[in-house]
Amino acid sequence: MGERCNRTAEVRGSNPLSSTSAPDRPSPLQNRVNPFGELFASPSRGLFMGVRGGRFHRPDRTLGARRWASRRWICCLPRFRGVRLEVWGPRYTQLFFLDEVTALAAGHRPCAYCRRDAFRAYLGATGFSNAEALDMRLDAERRDGRAKRTHKGRLADLPDGAVVTVDGRAMALRAGRVLAWAPGAWCAASPLDPATIVDVLTPPTSLAALRRGYRPAWHISAGEAPA
Repeated sequence: MGERCNRTAEVRGSNPLSSTSAPDRPSPLQNRVNPFGELFASPSRGLFMGVRGGRFHRPDRTLGARRWASRRWICCLPRFRGVRLEVWGPRYTQLFFLDEVTALAAGHRPCAYCRRDAFRAYLGATGFSNAEALDMRLDAERRDGRAKRTHKGRLADLPDGAVVTVDGRAMALRAGRVLAWAPGAWCAASPLDPATIVDVLTPPTSLAALRRGYRPAWHISAGEAPA
């Protein structure tokens, strides 16, 4: 885990939602997502796939300035009912997340098709009645133009699963611990003063869902939460 944890700060860019890819197509593709909503290339695998509407990559499978096709940012199962789609083919720009906690921080929500039970639980916990209204709210909360929108919060008031940024690094709260995000794992981090006011990456709507009992899927590196 040490090597993966040492790479935590490498993927934080200065303009998370608007930077362009290198002239040559990256290998692997620039399709991993960090908690800031940035897309980057990494061989690390995650638990979930997702999309931001349809396709926004170019024919040569690189990225231009676009980072989404619509406001429907969802978090999906990587495999569902044997359906196989070409990655970055003609229909979708598929993205990949370390886990659901990462996806929520980036501004995604559970897919209503392949993760119907999770979507219903999340929707019910947010208080919204339909996906369209939910997606409009999340879109307003997750970005400020092309930049990542953050929200101020006191650590002691944040629920388990909230992700914050401290000195440019993404940190998650997990059962009284603080974990630092890396492309392939959550890593142990130094404790933070509960009274600290921080910039919260997880949108307020998802924070509300977490407070009301929604339980996102964590990567195994985060460890088990006490019963």
